[in-house]
Amino acid sequence: MNPAAARARLADARLYLCTDARQDRGDLESFLHAALAGGVDVVQLRDKTLDVARELELQRLVARVAAEHGALWAVNDRADVASLTGAPAVHMGQGDLPVPAVRSLLGPGPALGRSTHTAAQAAAAEADDDVDYFCVGPLWATPTKPGRAAVGLDLLREVAGTAPTTPWFAIGGIDAERLDAVLAAGARRVVVVRAITEAADPQRAARELRERLDG
Repeated sequence: MNPAAARARLADARLYLCTDARQDRGDLESFLHAALAGGVDVVQLRDKTLDVARELELQRLVARVAAEHGALWAVNDRADVASLTGAPAVHMGQGDLPVPAVRSLLGPGPALGRSTHTAAQAAAAEADDDVDYFCVGPLWATPTKPGRAAVGLDLLREVAGTAPTTPWFAIGGIDAERLDAVLAAGARRVVVVRAITEAADPQRAARELRERLDG
């Protein structure tokens, strides 16, 4: 996916999935097919237990499956892995490489995402021409980010009230039961983890979320 297409895909995206490598189940490929068929727009493999060789292998699998569905895929944290795999997008947290360093390493090609946890961080991401999307959260405490305090829906309302022109996503503990509150707070794009990764039917779970986001 070329840079222009990746950014266009981000602009249209509604549902972003983060998943681990599902090593205990051994079904990453079939799971990705199901989730993407259900309407996931962006998928990110985020698994801190992987060594680099295994991550490179699995990122190539993610790339292949995403391409089959016309979806976007993103590398988490690792500019080196993004470079080696030709990832169309890379996501960085506040404690990861700063934006200028990522651009220095990867150039202008990959779309760059940024985690934000305060209104000031969201405003900085919105103002930075090198940031292509940002996430606001975690809205609720989540086991995928142990020790990270929940920011709650008030921050979401504050960010939505500034009407960012950069695509942005709500993140952190979002599931089917909480989605209405997230939408009411002003978000139109969400990142989910367990709402799909722990679903008995990932395709159905993704489809139901996507239908509500599109509604």
